[in-house]
Amino acid sequence: MKKHIVLLPGDGIGTEVIQSANEVLDVIADVFNHTFTYETHAIGGCAVDKYNNPLPQETEAACHKADAVLLGAVGGPKWDQHPSHLRPERGLLGIRKSLDLFANLRPVKGFSKLLHASPLKEELVTGSDLLIVRELTGGLYFGQPSERQNNGESVVDTLAYTRKEIERIVDKAFQAAQLRRKHLTSVDKANVLESSKLWREIVEEKKAQYPDVTVEHMLVDATAMKLITKPTYFDVIVTENMFGDILSDEASVLTGSLGMLPSASLREDSFGLYEPVHGSAPDIAGKGIANPLAMILSAALMLRFSFNLKNEAAIIESAVEEILNEGYHTADLQVKNGQRVNTAEMTHRIVEYIKSESTTSSILSCYT
Repeated sequence: MKKHIVLLPGDGIGTEVIQSANEVLDVIADVFNHTFTYETHAIGGCAVDKYNNPLPQETEAACHKADAVLLGAVGGPKWDQHPSHLRPERGLLGIRKSLDLFANLRPVKGFSKLLHASPLKEELVTGSDLLIVRELTGGLYFGQPSERQNNGESVVDTLAYTRKEIERIVDKAFQAAQLRRKHLTSVDKANVLESSKLWREIVEEKKAQYPDVTVEHMLVDATAMKLITKPTYFDVIVTENMFGDILSDEASVLTGSLGMLPSASLREDSFGLYEPVHGSAPDIAGKGIANPLAMILSAALMLRFSFNLKNEAAIIESAVEEILNEGYHTADLQVKNGQRVNTAEMTHRIVEYIKSESTTSSILSCYT
């Protein structure tokens, strides 16, 4: 298989974790006889500094020609006082909209070695394995008008959705549930919002097409409470843009580390943009101590969803879990009786596991 990948390192530790993902993908390509080609472009704060634009036209054009995109992180206090159109986050919102990446998939899985670091009791989070499917290109973040009015004395933001926008994200969520434990929780605020009433109506219409999936509706405030009282209750959660933003950030801390969580932003074909959930961490940038695992796991999601390389994705995920089980960890993680390593060493451990695992699999295949 031959695929072309655009790398968007972005700001802060983005450059370091993208390099780790690149190394892991290179060993996957070598072991499994694939060809991955790369080109690197600017986005976010570094693009503002160089081009006075958080999403340069060259970056946008390259992403449209790629088979998939890997993004490190954007933002930092350096750009906090910039006007809104020159904020690094505008680059991220812009590329999502430009590529029509309407579905954000954020898996939240607890690693046994890290559960003791959860803010919840370990017995509450043990076994947590959920997927949040968030609509990404509609709702309050993109609705118009969104402005200050009456000389700044009032303000308006618009929450707008079309039937098509809701239908396609609901379909994605049902399809994801079919591949998991077949339980879908649709989250809304139908007791107050007209958009949520339409959302709930569409979910009810769609469930007939997926008879193997059990569906329930839950208000967003009740969902937020249940996430911290019984996170193992959930399988797949689907919701609109702002609710999904808030709930996925809440869920991200349940399992003990923000630095372990990948995400995928998909459109209706196999194309996707993949990024870790964590931020740019400018305070540790350049020190070689960043945790690369969320970025590496994001690369695994790319192999699974965009390239349909499920075995290769599974080997990366197994490598991450095994290395943690062996006690290796970066400075942000709390592994009992573990050995702290830097970014390069953690990446090396993952690479060596993939090499050894593939060698073992090749030897075993000769006797089966």
